[in-house]
Amino acid sequence: MSALDWIVVAGYFLVVVAIGWWSKNRIHSVADFFTARGQIPWWLSGVSHHMSGYSAVMFVAFAAVAYNSGITVYFWWPLTIGLGVGVGAFLFAARWNRLRAKHDVKSPLEYLTRRYNLPTQQVLAYSGAALKVVDIAAKWVAISVLLRGFADIPIEVGIIFTGIATMAYMTVGGLWADVLTDMGQFVIQAVAGVAMLLAVMIELGVGFPFTMWGDLPDGHGDPVNGTVTTWLILAFLLVKTFEYNGGMWNLAQRYMASPSGSDARRAALLSSALWLVWPLVLFLPMIAAPLIVPGLSNGEESYIALARELLPAGLIGLMLAGFFSHTMAMVASDSNVITAVITRDIAPVLVPRVRRLTESAQLTFARVTTVLFVALSMTIAITTGGEGFVLDTVVELVAATMGPISIPLMLGLLPWFRRVGPTAAITSWAGGLLVWYVVRYVVDGAEQAAIVGLPLLTSLVLYVGVGMLRPEPKPETDALLDSLNSDPEPSTSAQAEPEGGALTAR
Repeated sequence: MSALDWIVVAGYFLVVVAIGWWSKNRIHSVADFFTARGQIPWWLSGVSHHMSGYSAVMFVAFAAVAYNSGITVYFWWPLTIGLGVGVGAFLFAARWNRLRAKHDVKSPLEYLTRRYNLPTQQVLAYSGAALKVVDIAAKWVAISVLLRGFADIPIEVGIIFTGIATMAYMTVGGLWADVLTDMGQFVIQAVAGVAMLLAVMIELGVGFPFTMWGDLPDGHGDPVNGTVTTWLILAFLLVKTFEYNGGMWNLAQRYMASPSGSDARRAALLSSALWLVWPLVLFLPMIAAPLIVPGLSNGEESYIALARELLPAGLIGLMLAGFFSHTMAMVASDSNVITAVITRDIAPVLVPRVRRLTESAQLTFARVTTVLFVALSMTIAITTGGEGFVLDTVVELVAATMGPISIPLMLGLLPWFRRVGPTAAITSWAGGLLVWYVVRYVVDGAEQAAIVGLPLLTSLVLYVGVGMLRPEPKPETDALLDSLNSDPEPSTSAQAEPEGGALTAR
């Protein structure tokens, strides 16, 4: 990397500092820290929702899939997310928002105590938090792989540097800092992504991408190729519908932070449209990489090789700043919501006096929790940090276990399942995780589609089946679900006294 590249990277970090400092002045309480009091405009919420699904993983693990298998990466990943988020816009987005507006909910899991019971809330909180620690560790590894490729920085140093920078602005600025960084990430990604696309187009000729398919290895123009099968795509469509509509808790926060339920729906539709269109701009250069940097033994290094081959000084720095932005924004997003879960759902049960903390003390507690959580994920990343860890973690562990955790959380919002109680919720969670363990570690040679899809499908069947065989209706549940059918009256603000009080365990 040249001096100009490092200047661009340094400029990015100055912008991050400015965002954190500006956001600090908007954070006065845990409501500001976790949900921005519903003051984030729908378009900013939609862009943030979209960008929170990216990290450096895309330019490492998914670049490897594009390099080795071609266009199938689009059908396997962004297409399934875009369709899933589009469905969720009409099923989940507005209901998440109304939990905050009507019930003062600050964590996506906060409503579960009233919807089911305290044990259900706790098992989902602990298992989800454990999963997110590993997920974030994979993202630290991904950015450190890119840093090593571009600047020959050791993996451990890359993890520590990026982690501390993220920890600093996230702890100070809360959700506002996270959302504004997402917006900055979108701008950087747009410039860097278009620059890479134009560079590839110049290299391969003006006919790109229409003329490249015959020159690519066999099968690289097929929707299904390599390890990606039709069943895997369908499994991902099912998983991503739940994951990206709130099963991945930080994305539920984007809906909660919008001004109203109708605004949350518009944010979801914007995010869905971006998922269907924008990743093509990013993936086309990755798909064309075998024609420009052929013969790579490790596909995870293909995007690095492509950038070094085609981009001039300055643009490589912008690309690296984009990688930082991807990872830091996504990790900040995850950290904020996990901190919300720990602060609002786990800690008050373990230490009841946490509920009696002053507003200022709660905010301090939230910030300390953020630091500890990020530090733990960095430690895991440093102790693993091996080849293949990124793809194995993100695809097999996160995608497979997300389903059992998200089924009770997501379906519990819908009125069609109002008679489904805690027995079905915990059974579906435990059964899905058990099936994942058996398919992943007991059955030899299980296909990736089975590893990803069967746990969620098992949880879904158990949730519905046990709920029908052992219904557990409650007036509280009926009242809660009915309240989520419409936005508050115009005179009711997000700061007003919530209907029925907050849904925390008291």
